[in-house]
Order: sequence, then C-alpha cells, then structure tokens
Amino acid sequence: MDLNAILSISGKPGLYKLISRTKSGALVESLIDKKRMPAFSNERISSLKDISIFTEDEDKPLTEVFQNIYRIENGGKCIDHKSDEKTLKDYMSKILPDYDKDRVHLSDMKKLFSWYNILLENGLVDLDEDKAQEQEPSTQDGQ
Repeated sequence: MDLNAILSISGKPGLYKLISRTKSGALVESLIDKKRMPAFSNERISSLKDISIFTEDEDKPLTEVFQNIYRIENGGKCIDHKSDEKTLKDYMSKILPDYDKDRVHLSDMKKLFSWYNILLENGLVDLDEDKAQEQEPSTQDGQ
C-alpha cells in the first residue's frame, strides 16, 4: 500500500490524491467525489505515509494500522467513524491494543476509520502490494 501520493489537507474533508506539483502547491483529486482542485503551499498538507499513531512504546505508521484493520476485517470495511465514543474506543483497542489513550483523541480515531474506508472504497488498501514492493529491488538487481 503506497500512501506517498495520498494526502490529507487540513480543514478539508476526506483524502486527496496528488496529481501534480505546481509553483504554488499541488493539483489534487478528491478520493470521495473525484473533483480536482488546487492545494496551496500555505495549507497544511500531509502525506499519509508521514502520519503515525501514538502508542505506549513507539509510534505506528498508518500503513501498519491500516494493515491491522484489513486483517481484522478480512479485507472489508471497518467501523463507521460516526459511531458512539465507547464503540470507537473499543474498536481502537481491538486494532491497536497499545495505542496511547492520553494522546490519541476521539477525533483522531474518527479520521483513521474514515480514511481507511475511503482508501478501501478506492482499492488502495492491499496487503499483497506491500509484498510486491519488497520483492521489486531483488528482481531489478538480477537484470
């Protein structure tokens, strides 16, 4: 699962795919409605690859958390991000038992579950893809 080109833009709902870079920022496409729009460099734009979840030990990259959800749900959708607080916290404990309960807020959980479902609907959550990326360098060396 390559999350480098999948972006979160502060103040805007959903996730966006990077289409191209521009002088003043980037051209992005919404994964929800497929509309393209500019994202300016003064907006807080984060690649999902750079985001992690606080745990009691070390931070877990979103890729690993999404893989946990994918395995638990057998490739299906996860909990609705609009569920009640107790349900969301219980589900978070199920997918990441050692998450930091003081630093991971309810709003973070809602985003996480919403993002996972958006990525799944767009066919961007795939465990086999990670294995293929790990094998690529060895096949290129043999050529």
